[in-house]
Amino acid sequence: MSKRLKKDLNINIEEKDGQLFLGDKKKDMRLVMLRPNEIMEFCEFTGTNADDILSWVGKTLGKSFMEQFFYHKDWSNEPMAVKKEVVLGTLEALMLMGYGGIVGFFKKDHILINVYGSLATEEKENIMAKNLCLLNLGIFTGILSVLGLDTDAEEIECILTGGEKCSFRFDFIGEEIDDGLVDPEPSEETVSDFLASL
Repeated sequence: MSKRLKKDLNINIEEKDGQLFLGDKKKDMRLVMLRPNEIMEFCEFTGTNADDILSWVGKTLGKSFMEQFFYHKDWSNEPMAVKKEVVLGTLEALMLMGYGGIVGFFKKDHILINVYGSLATEEKENIMAKNLCLLNLGIFTGILSVLGLDTDAEEIECILTGGEKCSFRFDFIGEEIDDGLVDPEPSEETVSDFLASL
């Protein structure tokens, strides 16, 4: 799935309006609010104590991205193996769009998404940068919800509070996945190689 997605993903810039879009302009898949720079500006605009707004906007962006990119596909009958590949491919697409190095791991009862080198890294001195983490949490939650994956989500590590990365955990509600779909823990060497490739 991820190879096909990478091949099909065609991010273009419309010079006149400075907008990004996926694939053919006729499909009208605008990404204005998905550009990292504009997302940071939006986070600064919302200010403090805007957790609910940021979460809602993030979920809306994640859902909109999935629904338009996959043309309102019905995921209800798709097996978890397919959903896993779609999640990993979508994270790769976000990475190619400038969201940082994003890696997802499927565990027995949760999904772990790690973000390395995101815009938050460059904005450490900006108190509003924490809003970016809340928005990202919402985006990932929206992506999972379109696939019918109900989760409880939280950020468990943050670059802005001394962590090496921003790490988001999504606990499955009322389900576990098959052992064959569980990803092994990445070694330090694997993580180092991934970071070096960015």
